[in-house]
Amino acid sequence: MIKEKVDKSGIEMPRICKFLNCKEEDIMKMYESSAFDTEVLLRWSKLLQYDFFRLYSQHLILYSPQSSMNYVQKKKAHDSLPAFRKSLYTKEIIEFVLDRIRKGEMTKSNVISEYKIPKSTLYKWLHKYNLMEK
Repeated sequence: MIKEKVDKSGIEMPRICKFLNCKEEDIMKMYESSAFDTEVLLRWSKLLQYDFFRLYSQHLILYSPQSSMNYVQKKKAHDSLPAFRKSLYTKEIIEFVLDRIRKGEMTKSNVISEYKIPKSTLYKWLHKYNLMEK
């Protein structure tokens, strides 16, 4: 995804190397890597003006069970770190879910059970994006 964003942005390799303080070979290895140090990922995010961390947080929202999220939030209510609610869905998540329904990869029931999206929320999305059966 980083390479794709680099290609679209048109940023040249010398600028990337200078910004990340590494050699071209290191950049090529990063393109193939499945894991990054958070500092490196933050630098890529700044350079390409894209929040790559959101990919991970969206994964957590989609695949974490609702009950464990509630337990973790209650348990850590006294922490000074901000608590995030699972019910906040980004446009990317909505598009991903609706696209799976549109392509027939999942039914509405599958989406509700697998991703723990409330039925009313899913039907609001379907209505808003004109995917309701008439």
